[in-house]
Amino acid sequence: MKALMPFRIFNKAKTAQSVQDHQWYQIKAESSAGNKVIEIYIYGEIGYWGVTANDFINELKAVDDGTSPVVVAFNTIGGDFFDGMAIHNTLRGLGERCTARIDALAASAGSVAACGAHRVLMASNAMLMVHNPWTFIEGGAEDLRKVADVLDRTLDVILATYKAKAPNIDDAQLRRMVKDETWLTAQEALALGLIDEIIEGAEVKACLGQGSAMQRYRQTPKALIDQLDAPVPEPEASPVIPEAPVPGDPPAPAVADSTQLALMITQACGKAGISNLVEPLIASTKLADAATVQAALIRATAVRDLCVAARLPELTGEFVQAGLDAQSVRARLFDKLVGSGKGFEIDNSLPPADDLPEKVKVQLPNPNAIWAARRQATHKGARP
Repeated sequence: MKALMPFRIFNKAKTAQSVQDHQWYQIKAESSAGNKVIEIYIYGEIGYWGVTANDFINELKAVDDGTSPVVVAFNTIGGDFFDGMAIHNTLRGLGERCTARIDALAASAGSVAACGAHRVLMASNAMLMVHNPWTFIEGGAEDLRKVADVLDRTLDVILATYKAKAPNIDDAQLRRMVKDETWLTAQEALALGLIDEIIEGAEVKACLGQGSAMQRYRQTPKALIDQLDAPVPEPEASPVIPEAPVPGDPPAPAVADSTQLALMITQACGKAGISNLVEPLIASTKLADAATVQAALIRATAVRDLCVAARLPELTGEFVQAGLDAQSVRARLFDKLVGSGKGFEIDNSLPPADDLPEKVKVQLPNPNAIWAARRQATHKGARP
């Protein structure tokens, strides 16, 4: 069961990053004057659609020496509660050397994860959001009752997590805040004890991946919505100046024939069972060269798998033709699922029963057996 958050806000870091859909995640260890600092950026969703706890823990272990300070920067809408809780426990295990820094937003599972750090810093213009867990599910009545019980237990864990960080919060007040979907400013979070210090904020340029996801929240601050409407400028591409040929250099390799590239796509798609993607792949690659085609084929397989997992296989061709990578497709599928307003679907088909009578297989008439039976009957009826 996943308690997924549909609202996405993304921000830009001070240093230029390679960003897809304004979402990225990075762990790096930098040394300055002999002091090593491990910096972790969680800018995006937490869970399957973005930063998984498994990736987070494994990559942290790869760079952590057990003594260096760890700084985790958050700008996340949350996501999968259990992944967020796993990240929380990992940060808690680092002890006093771990600091969380809320750069723009720590919402839902993101706020749970941030509270695992020994110290929590929050930019003066950032926000922290708490609310009830929710999910979408399909199944029978008993399945839905079980999920409701799990959500109740999840809420108890969420309340206990906030209470551990801010023990002076009144229990009734905390429960009311979570129930009402509360957006806290840095000053409010500090007064409650959910953060330890307010730091200087920077200008936040936020954007929303898909607008329909916004409708899931009831109390989104207007100032935040206004930021989402601001267009994100595209980076300026540097002009490409072709190099002049140098005498004596070997000739440049010839561009593969478009017919050969189209054949490559057709054969590869047939082998992978994605023949329906031949035309979208040809359109997206424009049959530029073999390397472009090969990279597109790899992306197409990943996109197909994601769409099938999300039960939206009909979107595969559209995503492949647009040239989207797996991360961008995750963001769009996530918005499709949580922004559709369908909630869950009820399957009215009856499950197969264990005591159904065995099906009788129909057999074709056997002429030899029929002829033998007739001869035997005639022989028995003959008189001596």
